[in-house]
Amino acid sequence: MTPELAAALQSLAGLGQDGLLAGFFVFLRVGAAMAVLPVFGDHAVPQRVKVGLAIAFTLVVAPLAEAHLAGLVAAGAMLSPAIATEVLAGLLLGIVLRLFVMVLQMAGTIAAQSTSLAQFFGGAGIEPQPAISHLFLMGGLALAAMSGLHLRVTEAFLLSYDMLPPGSFPRPGMIAEWGIAQVARAFALAFTLAAPFVIAALIYNLALGAINKAMPQLMVAFIGAPALTFCGLALLMIVTPIILSIWLGAFQRFVLDPFGMPQ
Repeated sequence: MTPELAAALQSLAGLGQDGLLAGFFVFLRVGAAMAVLPVFGDHAVPQRVKVGLAIAFTLVVAPLAEAHLAGLVAAGAMLSPAIATEVLAGLLLGIVLRLFVMVLQMAGTIAAQSTSLAQFFGGAGIEPQPAISHLFLMGGLALAAMSGLHLRVTEAFLLSYDMLPPGSFPRPGMIAEWGIAQVARAFALAFTLAAPFVIAALIYNLALGAINKAMPQLMVAFIGAPALTFCGLALLMIVTPIILSIWLGAFQRFVLDPFGMPQ
């Protein structure tokens, strides 16, 4: 073997090793997020499928994030704190995206409690939730998957390298402020989505109280309970498409700028 050929093979081996190391760091971030991501990280998805999805996202993200990982790969930080920073960054991104799934669950719980349709042990999910929460959850996740969730998640991974650089721990104050803002936005969005049910329940109870005051001898409970159930189901049929479209729009806007502060 000539010296020139040996040098060329050595350089190729170095490039391959650098590529594998970069892919390893990307896999740490993607794999940590995959454990909690909506749709991809649900309990119903088998672990082997999650690993396959993490590898697939890694193959897509690694070439695009090569510039961000150049310094980390050059330092050869295989066993350095960079491993912890990548896992932490992936978990932060995945947890915040999971918040939007919790928005649907919270909105469904508020709506169910307002309309006396709560079934805390209803639904087919592993976690007990009202039937309305299960309906909102399945509908929202289906819409997100149909609207190109895999593309939006890939974009979020790429944006994460700008806000959470590899190899450095994020500032605790910045993460705390960002996390509190995202939780506050989640609760505000959940109440906004459930507002039609809350308003309808308020009007219903005021009307029922007025009727009971005017006719004390009338058993309003026997009349009001079936009426509330019927009105709740009718309202659910009417506003569910609107609620899911509002949620999907908010989710897509968030994925475009996951590390920005809510307006």
